[in-house]
Parts: sequence; C-alpha cells; structure tokens
Amino acid sequence: MKQVFRSVLPMSTTFQALQPGTGPVRSATYLPATSDTVLWGRLPSRTDAPALSVAPGTEVTFDTISHEGILEDQGRDPEAFFAGHGAEVVLEDAIALAASPYERTFGVDGPHVVSRPVRVEGAEPGDLLAMTVVETLPRVPYGVISNRHAKGALAGEYPLGGEPVHSVFATVSDDGGRGLLPLVEGGERSVRFPLRPFLGIMGVAVDDDERPHSVPPGAHGGNIDINLLTVGATLYLPVQVAGALAYVGDPHFAQGDGEVSLTAMEASLRATVRLDVIPREDAVRRFGELAGPLAETVDHLVPTGMDEDLDVAVQNCVRAAIALLQARYGMDPRLAYAYLSAATDFDISQVVDVVKGVHARIRKADFA
Repeated sequence: MKQVFRSVLPMSTTFQALQPGTGPVRSATYLPATSDTVLWGRLPSRTDAPALSVAPGTEVTFDTISHEGILEDQGRDPEAFFAGHGAEVVLEDAIALAASPYERTFGVDGPHVVSRPVRVEGAEPGDLLAMTVVETLPRVPYGVISNRHAKGALAGEYPLGGEPVHSVFATVSDDGGRGLLPLVEGGERSVRFPLRPFLGIMGVAVDDDERPHSVPPGAHGGNIDINLLTVGATLYLPVQVAGALAYVGDPHFAQGDGEVSLTAMEASLRATVRLDVIPREDAVRRFGELAGPLAETVDHLVPTGMDEDLDVAVQNCVRAAIALLQARYGMDPRLAYAYLSAATDFDISQVVDVVKGVHARIRKADFA
C-alpha cells in the first residue's frame, strides 16, 4: 500500500484547535501530552519506563506542546500569556502542564517538553531506529519566536534594553501557508514567510542512568533542529538501549538554518511518526557505521556533524559525509571529498543549543 504523508496547515479564519483527543488522530496508537506522559527539560535514559510499546512499522500519533508560553519567564500561565497577544484559543494540555506541580528547575533543566519514550520491540544496540514523519497537524494558528537571557548568536547584544526575554507572537495567514510578522512592534503584519512544520527533537534514550539535558543534541538525536525533517523525511539514529525508547518534542512551524535568535517559530503540533528498526547488518550495508544522526528526504541524504566548536562540527559532518559515500556507493574517499566540495551544500542546523549542528545535503539523483 502506498504510504501517504500529510502536512496540513491551518486556515486561521476557520481554524479549530486540536485539543487533547479531539479532531483528526491518524493512528490508533495515540499518545496525548499530560504530566504523566511527558518529560519537561530532560530526555529519556535507560531507566525510563516506556509510555507505550509497539511493533516495528507502527505509526504513533503524538500530541506535542511547545514550551513557548508556558515557561517561568513568561509567567507559566499560557492563558494569560496568549490572551495578552490576542489569541482566542489556548491548548488545554498546555494549561494543565503549566499549572501542574511538575518537578523541574528553571534555568537548570531545559525548556523543552518531550514525550515519554516509546519502546520498539526487537530494537537492540547496533541497530538503527528509523523515525519517519508521516503527518504534522498544527494544533493552534500561532507561534512564538523568543530571544532570552543573553543567548543566541548575538548573546550580550540581544534582547535589547536589558529585558530578560523578548517573545515575538507570530500568526498564520488566512491561506495557512505563511507566518506573519510586523515590521515594527504593534504594526500591520506585512512580513510573510513560508511555514514548514517539523519536530525539533526526535531521539532515542541514552545508555545512562541520568536523563540528559534537553538542549544539547548528540548521538542520541535530541534537539537537532534540522528543518529538513518535514513530512516524508526519515531520521536514522543508532540504538543505544534495548527497545530504543524513542521520543519526540520541540514542535516548530518554521525555522531558518542557524536559528540565530535562540528559537524558531515554536508552535504545538499533532505529529504522526512511523518507527522502524533496521538491523545492524543492513544498516552498515546501507549507511556504514553511524556514530550519530543521519536524515534522509526524498531528494537528499543528510549526514550530520556536531560539536561545541562550529569548525569542528563542520569537520565532523564532512567526515560523516565521506564515510556515507564510501559505504553506500563505494566511492573513493579522495573523490568523495572532491565531490562534496563541488556539489554539496553544508548548512548550519543551529548555533544556539550549546552543541552546534551542521548538516550536508547530498543529492541522491547524482548517484542514480
């Protein structure tokens, strides 16, 4: 049966919010976002009990909650925060999570809300978990772009005026395809940019007793913020613990490469993701020995490189790209290096998550 992928953007004039359990839910396997089914600020480790257990090939529909509008520096009161920006609807699960006594330390733990893990039967260390984005449904017709606490590419220069956080409220156009911003505070929303929803966080549990911080990405995936991971794209991750313990979060409506101010257009999604297991032997044949995340779109293979030093992140990405071309196509590394220089774009995924990310876009058609 042909796989159908959908990314549906809202019509802002007629939009119905996707409150928990309401509206279209693609998969029979559905994980809502409650204080019992999410982690806030930390990512799963080997000690976390799964929220669900599924067979390989299962599609799971996740309700995700954006952290923007629920954080302490925004009042931890999404009803008041969004009403102050003129929003007519606020998600009930966001309100409930913000009001809950969820134990986290603001400024120590990360900001992101992620699902508790899903165990994939048969996944073992050495295998790859393939997470394919099948559908993304925006749950609200707005999002928030923030710069806070002297973070971002211009740390120390922004936010202006010494304010601790500057949150910009972005709306969705009537045709549902564009985000809207004004040129000046309070002005007409005349700046229009394309929306391409994706999950900033997709990952597998780490082989450690301690839950990792939600901000820096790594071999486990996590907060990789690669904007190519839209509907139809697949993220391959080296399995670190039995069952993989997959999770998602940090939903975006749009993000530029770099994510320079600190966040993108952060907004809640209902996302359906298919979870497949690629056994080690097949994984090595197709991709070589993967040390970290690898993405694939219809048109591109997307190896990644990460490090706190952006130069080192670029080097790691180039090495990963050469190794991928060797494993997948049998290409001589010297020729692969030359090909990458002549034909491949290396993009900065983000520079704001402590560990910086770089990804390459290798055209599959060049090797057809």
